[in-house]
Amino acid sequence: MNEAEPATVKLAELLRSPDDLDKISALKAEFTRKKAAVDSQLRISLQEQLALTQAGMSSISDGQRSVDQIKAEMQKIDKLCAEAQNMIRDFPHINLVAQTHRNFMQVEAIKNDIEEFDQRLLLIERLLREDDADMENQPNLLAIHYELTKLRDIKDSTMDQVRSAGDVCEELINNLQLPTGATLQDYFSKLNEVVDWFDDHVGTACMQLIPLIQSGNNGLVVRLALIIEEEEKNDKKARALQDAQQEYKELASRFKSFTTGKKEVRGYKEKFLKAIELACAGQMEQANAMFDEDETKLEKSVRWYFNDLNTVKLGMVNLMPKKWKIFQTYVNLYHKQMHDWLIQRIDDPNLRPPQLLAIVDWVDKYYMKMRKLGVPDDQLRPHVIDDRAGEIIREYRQLIINSVDEWMDRMAKADSQNFLQRDESALDNDEAGAFRTKTLSDMWRMLREQLEVAKASDRSDIVEGVVESMFRALQSRQRMWEQLIDAELQKYADAVGPAAAPDGYQPLQDWLIAIANDQIACIDDADEADGQIGYLTRFTRDVLPLVSPEYANAVASPALDGLRDGYVDLSTHCLAVFAALIFAVDFRVLLPEFFTQAWYGKRGMGQAISTFEDYLNDYAPTLHPSLRDILAEELADEMLVRYLSAVRNKGVKFRRTDPFVDKIKDDVLSVFSFFEKFETFANVKLKWKAIQGFVELLETEKVLVPNVYEALKVEYWDLSMGWVESVLRARDDFDRSLLNAVKAKAAAIEVQRGPETIMGKIK
Repeated sequence: MNEAEPATVKLAELLRSPDDLDKISALKAEFTRKKAAVDSQLRISLQEQLALTQAGMSSISDGQRSVDQIKAEMQKIDKLCAEAQNMIRDFPHINLVAQTHRNFMQVEAIKNDIEEFDQRLLLIERLLREDDADMENQPNLLAIHYELTKLRDIKDSTMDQVRSAGDVCEELINNLQLPTGATLQDYFSKLNEVVDWFDDHVGTACMQLIPLIQSGNNGLVVRLALIIEEEEKNDKKARALQDAQQEYKELASRFKSFTTGKKEVRGYKEKFLKAIELACAGQMEQANAMFDEDETKLEKSVRWYFNDLNTVKLGMVNLMPKKWKIFQTYVNLYHKQMHDWLIQRIDDPNLRPPQLLAIVDWVDKYYMKMRKLGVPDDQLRPHVIDDRAGEIIREYRQLIINSVDEWMDRMAKADSQNFLQRDESALDNDEAGAFRTKTLSDMWRMLREQLEVAKASDRSDIVEGVVESMFRALQSRQRMWEQLIDAELQKYADAVGPAAAPDGYQPLQDWLIAIANDQIACIDDADEADGQIGYLTRFTRDVLPLVSPEYANAVASPALDGLRDGYVDLSTHCLAVFAALIFAVDFRVLLPEFFTQAWYGKRGMGQAISTFEDYLNDYAPTLHPSLRDILAEELADEMLVRYLSAVRNKGVKFRRTDPFVDKIKDDVLSVFSFFEKFETFANVKLKWKAIQGFVELLETEKVLVPNVYEALKVEYWDLSMGWVESVLRARDDFDRSLLNAVKAKAAAIEVQRGPETIMGKIK
């Protein structure tokens, strides 16, 4: 379960919205490609490891056979020696004399070496001082190494003899006239200081290999290579001897060749490789400082890296032993340093996003330059950034997306709070005096800034991901306003009684006008000739050049068109809610009187028209000019819906003797008289034509009502049978047969469905 959770979380990040399902094919293709690349690398690595394992097993088998043969030969020699001792007469006495002679010769040699030790050590010190004065050439390096090796061998041999010879060597030590309390180890201590001095010279030369080659000082490089090669051979002998002594202790103790010779592993080859790493690391620190200062200087900061490798390839290969494969050695060491440095920077939490992107963009150049040096990609293991380019790109893109989401979330919370609290300080007036919210311009400015950040990456995949997140954020903002507005409208619609309306009614109307104006400001290109265009149009012009043509056609353009339609719909919806609020609050007492007996004696429609006029006059200066006619049409539509729905009012009954037809005609004329001054009057008049069908349902003879219903249903396909039944029940001559006849007609006719009509709003 725990192993599945990270995959689920990762999947949730990739598929954050229903639209992301369209990406499944692309994601599947990307993951398939990555899996194929990983499988290929694993196969190559497996083949290499298999070959190395097979070679190692073969070497072990050959070594074991050689050891068995040597062991068998030694057993033969030991047997022959034992047999020879029995064959030779007086062998014990002869052996004692021979051993005594050998010990004497060894003691005499030790005495001579020790007596000359100080003089030879002084010679080495003089040579070292001469090289100190000429560190760029160190002409005495080979001579120093030769003499120093002899002295180190003398020290090792002497100490071995002291440990094995016992009393004889003790007498020799006493004759050396060492200082009181001093030991033979103290006598040789100065050698250690000279060795450290020599090692400093070797280390300095190792750290300066590249500059030495570049300056043409090949002699010192060759001398250094000879010394390290010789030390490497001695280390191999020392390791072999240590292994033999460890594995065959009893047998080794019986042969002098196993107890003498090189026993100390000095590790000059390892120090040589370590010096190369340190020299590279030192230059890496300088590159790191330059990269921290300016990420655009990444390529410049590591120019030395490829220059060094080129110097090794052209100038050092012929100066070093072939078995070292010095160029490949340098490539491996340098590549490891580059890999470790880049991974360290990538994992640094303080790394700036532009620096992260600069690393990713540089990786391809790195491999291209290495190929120019003759190093194929498959020899550079591991990958210089562990194949994390795709992950880094996603992280970089997600940083920008997170910034966009955080900004939009903060704005949404602030806008929601201000709207619910009716905070009019959060509203403002534009240059024309229209109400506007203060956060709209801030939102579009933030989007433009984040788009510039994505643009700086110079990668269409990053820009497209960021743009898509902006589309989602803008669509979410449209839905937020719609939900908030509908919720507030419902509060007023659910209020009961004339004085039951919640507080903040007039500020709510101001907010509705401001929100409606905001949506028009996003798409208003009326002054494009003067450079005044809507926010969405400017955003579109910024986005489309940055994305690929395929993305622009398949995703961006449809999304932008959808946003444009959404702004139109939301603006219209705000005005529709504005109109609905007037009916829910201002007409709370007026509407229940329609079509009742009180209706005949009052100017109900005139009162409603007067209210419309007051509102339109009051809000005309604060409403965008393009919305004034739309608001008028919304008022007319809402009036028509509420007027026809009033047939369900309590006490409604249309008597044949009542002048209801004339009264309805007066109401319609009052409506037309008011709305004829608006450009949308033609639409208003067309919609109010539905009143004619309403009147016919009321006044037509019962036998002809089914035909009236049929004509009305054909014109208004979404006509509600519930409303028709309410109209028929309001007739004073209603009976069950009339309703059955209409329902029978409804079952018999077929109508062509089309766009929603005004009658579809009446349920």
